Parts: sequence; C-alpha cells; structure tokens
Amino acid sequence: MSRYALQPEDGQFIEEFMKTPIGHHSPGLQRVLNVMRGGELEGKYVLVIIEPYRKWALGRLPARRGAPISLVDGVEYSCQLQAERDVFARRWKDLTGDDIGSALNGEGSTRA
Repeated sequence: MSRYALQPEDGQFIEEFMKTPIGHHSPGLQRVLNVMRGGELEGKYVLVIIEPYRKWALGRLPARRGAPISLVDGVEYSCQLQAERDVFARRWKDLTGDDIGSALNGEGSTRA
C-alpha cells in the first residue's frame, strides 16, 4: 500500500500529464504517477501491446502475478499517447472516485 494518497490539490498535475504523457515530468506529477503505479495489482488498468507501435488494448491486471491479463472488451487504441491518457484517467477515477473533468475544475472529493 502506498504511503501517499492523492489529494485534491494533485488535480493540478492532470493537465501536465495530458499535455505530455510520455517523457520527463515535474516532481509533483512523478509523485502522482508513483501512487498510480503502486498499490494493489488486482484490477489495475494497463496497456497491452497488440501490434508494436501500432495497436494497444486496455487490460486489467489479475490478483496473482503471472496470471493472464484480462482485456477490456472493445477498448483498443491506435495512438499510444491517447492510450496513456485514457489509462491515467481511469486510474485517477479508481483512486479518487472523480472523473478527470471534475478534478480539473476543482470539483469532487478526492479520497485521503
């Protein structure tokens, strides 16, 4: 379990990620990403490469390491940047209960 939980003020980093999902990030955004990438594995959204550099699918991790990843029906991407943005938004919602749009507008209640 992560020691840090996302806070309402972490919403300021959403726009930074959406602008540049891949590459170097500010320390604040990197902290947010570390929280999103840490924690429980079961059910965590991930990208599955279907065709290198061309096609990705949305998957969910199993409870046990080494077990098969389950693909989310009908969710595929042809752009890695869009795929990364979607996974970020889905993980944000899982961790906070808020949609990205409400977090950008300062609405909603982020869990502590």
